[in-house]
Amino acid sequence: MTETTKNKYAVPALDKALDVLEYLVSQEIAKSQTEIAQALGRGPNEIYRVLVNLEGRGYLVRDQLSGHYRASLKMYNLSRRISPIDQLRQCAMPHMEDLAVKIGHSCHLTMLYQSQTMVIVQARSQVPVSVNVTEGALFPTISTTSGKVLLANSNPEVRAMVLERSERYQQFSDEKKRLIDEELRQTREKGTLIAKSFFIEGVSDYAALVGEPDGKVIACLVVSTLNTYKSENEDKADIIDLVKATAEKITVQLGC
Repeated sequence: MTETTKNKYAVPALDKALDVLEYLVSQEIAKSQTEIAQALGRGPNEIYRVLVNLEGRGYLVRDQLSGHYRASLKMYNLSRRISPIDQLRQCAMPHMEDLAVKIGHSCHLTMLYQSQTMVIVQARSQVPVSVNVTEGALFPTISTTSGKVLLANSNPEVRAMVLERSERYQQFSDEKKRLIDEELRQTREKGTLIAKSFFIEGVSDYAALVGEPDGKVIACLVVSTLNTYKSENEDKADIIDLVKATAEKITVQLGC
């Protein structure tokens, strides 16, 4: 959304309420009305009604002695009702279906699950012959194109844990591990990876990150193409550009 559009549809009272909530959830101790107003660059009287209403709706708790405010657990409890995977599926599917129609290849979305790479949703192509991957399927992370994208963009602790649990990676020589680490570094810089499938002969994968590096929710959008006469005449750059553009649309939709 552009800045012009944001200003056009701005709701000042809502903005104030969100500013207050975002500020208080970042504070370890309760804050007074004056402290909150100063932190937000507003006058104390300007946020009085916002504080009263947020307290009335249960989003804030006011200490009866000091009069200081802190965020309640209501937002946390509400957030627990949202399944990240369900939300990701709902946001991604329309964009994935559009991509599958545009390029004539099926695509799927993966996430890390118990150190493996899991397919959480697939959009099928309408062409007679294409690569289809079963939803819910689990693959060794280090052996898949999407797994490498996920590893490259995970925080260091998660990446180290996954590699430590990978029997295949642990069997690599030091030089092979160095090459893998360099591949992950380059993949993180690009946000994309093109590689031949480790599991299926004659299949190429085009993968792009959904979300932000080190983010709480990251996924990988993948298009797998058969090496056919049709694919020989396709431009790899065009395919990966479309995959990356679609991944960015899904990221925006998620609000990452």
